[in-house]
Amino acid sequence: MRASSELVAAARLARRSGEEGANARAVALPERPGPLAASAQEARPARVKARKSDWTWQLRHALSSADDLHRALSLTPEELAGARRAERAGLPVRVTPYYLSLCDKGDPACPIRRQCVPLADEAAEVPGDLVDPLGEVAHEVAPHLVQRYPDRALLLATDRCAVYCRFCTRSRMVGDGGGAVALERLAPAMAYLEAHPEVRDVIVSGGDPLAVSTDRVVRLIARLRQIRSVETIRIATRVPVTLPQRITAELVRALKPYHPLWVMTHFNHPKELTPAAERACKRLADHGFPVMNQTVLLRGINDDATTLATLFRGLVRWRVRPYYLLQMDPVRGTAHLRTPLATGVSLMEQLQGRLTGIALPKLIVDTPGGMGKVPIGPEYVVDRGPGRTVLRTHRGVEVEYVDPPAGPGG
Repeated sequence: MRASSELVAAARLARRSGEEGANARAVALPERPGPLAASAQEARPARVKARKSDWTWQLRHALSSADDLHRALSLTPEELAGARRAERAGLPVRVTPYYLSLCDKGDPACPIRRQCVPLADEAAEVPGDLVDPLGEVAHEVAPHLVQRYPDRALLLATDRCAVYCRFCTRSRMVGDGGGAVALERLAPAMAYLEAHPEVRDVIVSGGDPLAVSTDRVVRLIARLRQIRSVETIRIATRVPVTLPQRITAELVRALKPYHPLWVMTHFNHPKELTPAAERACKRLADHGFPVMNQTVLLRGINDDATTLATLFRGLVRWRVRPYYLLQMDPVRGTAHLRTPLATGVSLMEQLQGRLTGIALPKLIVDTPGGMGKVPIGPEYVVDRGPGRTVLRTHRGVEVEYVDPPAGPGG
């Protein structure tokens, strides 16, 4: 359920819109526009632009049905079948007008379109597919709180996102209608964190925790900050990508007192590097939020070295650190978007030594069943012997590294 502040704001906006519409109908337009009418015509595009730059407007006007998508993009039969299926029984459809504007209407292979438009392939299951690939249900230590590592925990604060990505790890729960979790319902999770001071890092995720009102976000972060053993809070959000209008001056000012707060975002393709996204990321960085990016490796979308290099270089220019290149989790119905492990290893080998180190993420596999993340990559150790190791560089040259002699105590 939306916060009351959102409902009030929406009601006010609807009331204003209704009053403006009534006034417009009541006044007859002159045959020849005078100076005031001309001025009003010039102002209309500015008003439309202002509405579209309002994040609440974007959420209210998000496309949420197969018919909406079909009208906007003239879906292919496979896309329309996938969208109809998603409406009936799958991960729901939701796309903000902003993210929709990045889609190529004439190209079903558009990398943005493939991330947000369902395909009929989502009905297919293959060996290895899992409903809960990261074992989060099995590792739930309190309602809405998952702990898979000794020093950190994951708090699932909402089931809503601005856009429902078709490769979502939590498709089992995202968009199920619950909305933001009331702070009172998170009391058992907070009690667990207070009773387990070894948990020093909390990742707030969902859904997308920034797809709710600022008041809700601030109250949640403030409550976590009351737990003295929690040193770092990470906000896992895709709104800088799918709803950059959400990163408002109000939001960053309201959250800044609770630093250190890290933002973990999720750019997957250079087409997402828009001026609006740049403003959002730079606003976060300017207000002291370190921004880290986790890119999911997606078949036919970003599984080539040139695309990834362009994306990572662009992020670094915005002071966003490429953190992980994630092997896509084996979520049920997503095999058409997943790559073999060997693809990621090959891509990292192509990028190593050709991309500055601050733009080079780790290639990570989050192992099925919730057993934890494993870094993988090319093998650079060619040979080992007593006191010596032969390494292969990105140039293809083999170099011997000699260990120092053992010390007196060795």
